[in-house]
Amino acid sequence: MRAGFSFTITAHDDAARVGVLATPHGDVPTPAFMPVATYGVVRGVDAAALRAIGATILLANTFHLHERPGEEAVAALGGLHGFTGWRGPWLTDSGGFQVTSLGARCRVDEDGVTFASPRDGRRRRLTPERAVAIQESLGPDIAMALDECRPLQWLGTDLADPAVRQRHEATLGRTLRWAKRCLAARRRSDQWLFGIVQGGVFPDLRRASAEATAALGFDGYAHGGLGLGEESARRLDLVAAANEALPATAPHYLMGLGRPSDLLGAIAQGTDLFDCVVPTRNGRHGVLFTSAGILRIHNARFARDGDPIDPACDCPTCHTHSRAYLRHLLMENEMLGARLASLHNLRFYFQLLEGARTAIAEGRFAVWRRAQAVVDSPVA
Repeated sequence: MRAGFSFTITAHDDAARVGVLATPHGDVPTPAFMPVATYGVVRGVDAAALRAIGATILLANTFHLHERPGEEAVAALGGLHGFTGWRGPWLTDSGGFQVTSLGARCRVDEDGVTFASPRDGRRRRLTPERAVAIQESLGPDIAMALDECRPLQWLGTDLADPAVRQRHEATLGRTLRWAKRCLAARRRSDQWLFGIVQGGVFPDLRRASAEATAALGFDGYAHGGLGLGEESARRLDLVAAANEALPATAPHYLMGLGRPSDLLGAIAQGTDLFDCVVPTRNGRHGVLFTSAGILRIHNARFARDGDPIDPACDCPTCHTHSRAYLRHLLMENEMLGARLASLHNLRFYFQLLEGARTAIAEGRFAVWRRAQAVVDSPVA
């Protein structure tokens, strides 16, 4: 166990679980949602406001920070904690998804990935060793191994097609070989490193990937390559298959998902950590999550609505501003509107997971989860 780190499970309700992820920069109650701070910032929301609404850990994007301002600049100013002012725990991805999503501008070989920068077109090279070195310079509490994360459009989804299975197997195999190199490349003793499970849409490949990745001895484990086009019911089966094969004493992380129902479904399968741009991106576009369902604030019927976004919400936006005012701000493209909407949606997510933790601890998660079914539906 690395100094300052631990993961303790404090309650179970079937596969769902409550725990505490301890890091040198603070404790994270799990299940936990990590706001996405792509460039070291949750767009329009400062560190103090994030802490006030319940954030405990943030996620930064290795690929984009490597592009600008560069990991050397971040390291010179105290790593992510010193550079950004968020003193709590940080997690960084490895850049695998961002690089392989460049399509024709990306070439993958056994050694790594060559790609054209979307900023200036310059050719760049990312290897497992380089991905670890960049993250060690950025200084997060948790770093991710480099994986080969291919879109389903490239891999294919027909489980009966041998060529589709072969592509999934090849991606899984390369991810495992890169995972070994990432472990060999790590130098920092004050950082956890998570491995990533692949296997696409095949439950047996997901399980095999989980078993093989767990055998390498990572500090935690993530589900990669999901939320890229597969059906939600199948996704939960894939998560369950992998979680069953992963060490129960390690944190399990579902990358890049998702909507409230995605989180609750994965929590039921024993998942502990989540990240997604959904709450902030949707908020900036006037799509707001509430205890009564999804509210689209641009709708004309809210132009004179003096109610808060959600009477059940304790966020600063709901305490201070009306639906009509927030609609006005967003219609006028005022920066304050995007900030207030983001604050509300993030607080909604934090409250949702607070409720999940309480329900699991009290042994009533299944009943509580069914009562949340409305949150992904439009407000009546």
